[in-house]
Formats: sequence, C-alpha cells, structure tokens
Amino acid sequence: MTTNNSNGIDAYIAGFQEPVQKLLQEVRATIKAAAPQAEEVISYGMPAFRQNGMLVYFAAFKHHIGFYPAPAGIEAFRNELSAYKGTKGSVHFPLDKPLPVELISNIVAFRLSENRQKALLRKKK
Repeated sequence: MTTNNSNGIDAYIAGFQEPVQKLLQEVRATIKAAAPQAEEVISYGMPAFRQNGMLVYFAAFKHHIGFYPAPAGIEAFRNELSAYKGTKGSVHFPLDKPLPVELISNIVAFRLSENRQKALLRKKK
C-alpha cells in the first residue's frame, strides 16, 4: 500500500529518538536534493520517493538505516557499497557512522535515470 503525503514521512520520523530522527532527515534531504521532482510516499510502511516508478525507500532499525535502491542500484554501486552490510536490494548504514550522503545522492541519480529510461520504453510501446 502506498500513501501519498509527506506528513506520513514526518510521522514516521517522529517515532524515533532524536539522533535517529536527524539521520532520517539527512537521508530524506539528500534524496530530495537529488530528486527534487520526486513524490514523497509511504510504501510498505517505509518512507519512499517515487518518480516514473519507485526510486528508493529508507527506514530506521535498531543499529542501522536501511536504504533500498532496488537490486540494480546496489549492483551499480557494488564497489562503493562494499564497506556496508546489506542484501541484494538494500544497504545498511550504521547509526554510529556518518551517512555517505554523496553516495546516496549518486545512487538516487542513477535510479532516476533508470526510471526515466524505463518510462521512455513504456511510451514507445
């Protein structure tokens, strides 16, 4: 289920302790700067951004911020992400380390480009 409003993201972030709130706000601001036209939504219970399809999701956990740029986003930045734990479609940024905002920004830009290409292909069909 997807909810179309930034109030949902505000409420999500407000549910955490202040240090985690700051990290979540930093991730949010980084994504917004990289994808200013993207729509903020709550999807699968997590903050997410959508433009020509879903771009990225993010969420807070006990020891990390989960960032979900889809498997293609992980694969495209495999070397840069090798310092972090994660899965096929996610990366875990530890709460006790600075966020790699430039890397997050680059991944969002990649996902924007990928979604634009997919949208163009859909239009041609």
